[in-house]
Amino acid sequence: MSRIKIMTDSASDISSEDEQKYSIEVIPFPVTLGDKTYLSRVDFNNEQFFDLMAQYDEIPKTAQITPFQFQEIYLKQAQAGVTDLILVLINSKGSSTYNNSVLAIDMFYEEYPQYRNVIHIHSFDGMGYNALYGAPVVKAAQMCADGASLDDVLGYLTDILPRREIYFGIYDLKYAAKSGRIPTAAAFVGTALNLKPVMRIFDQSITTAAKRRGERKLVEKVAQMSIEDMEPGTPYEIVYGNDADCLEELHRLMVQQLGYEPAAVYQIGAAVAANSGPRVVGAAFTAKEDKTK
Repeated sequence: MSRIKIMTDSASDISSEDEQKYSIEVIPFPVTLGDKTYLSRVDFNNEQFFDLMAQYDEIPKTAQITPFQFQEIYLKQAQAGVTDLILVLINSKGSSTYNNSVLAIDMFYEEYPQYRNVIHIHSFDGMGYNALYGAPVVKAAQMCADGASLDDVLGYLTDILPRREIYFGIYDLKYAAKSGRIPTAAAFVGTALNLKPVMRIFDQSITTAAKRRGERKLVEKVAQMSIEDMEPGTPYEIVYGNDADCLEELHRLMVQQLGYEPAAVYQIGAAVAANSGPRVVGAAFTAKEDKTK
């Protein structure tokens, strides 16, 4: 009898409720602040992490999950009786974690050949961050709970991940500048002119999609661009950091224009906040088919 297990990493930012409800295992990323290293979701929750960020001028540093760690994970799952392990992991263009997971598969079978036909490992590049792949992780786990076949779950992830997109506004440019997401000079000018960028994540790439002067216009632009790109009538998720007012404003605009509520709300964790800062607001969704061609 087959036994499917869904795993992801902490950059997916799935809720603790979904993690527990669907028995999703979340691999925590190490995060260094100052001279101390923490495990995200283990040593702090999101609000505690934002408080830690405020105590340090430097940006937090996140480390990859190593091939050795993945081998240990595979062994543990094999010994637990899992027959099909499905991993959906952080964007391979921003971290070596996904590539490490693939490398570790051959290493695992070489070291433990007795498990070669016992556990089958399927690793997916999440192609982004936060709800962009966190929502498909939860959906895949829901499918498993409802009795879907392995082929159906793998087919869903194969089809949906390349179509996932997110727009989000950044309020504090110093984090994006220090992480290299925005040139330092551009960040300086943007701060001086009160220009705030709308970032787009799609097909593994992070780009500046627009700039707006003032906070209200930023939220309006995020809503406009998200609605223009999303497949009509499909679920969407709202993304935010430590500012509930931004969340409420984007929620109001999205519901007003779409006529239905978001499927979920995702709060950014350490992996995203380290590059964007804690104050962000955005929407994740499935792009129209013509956007992916």
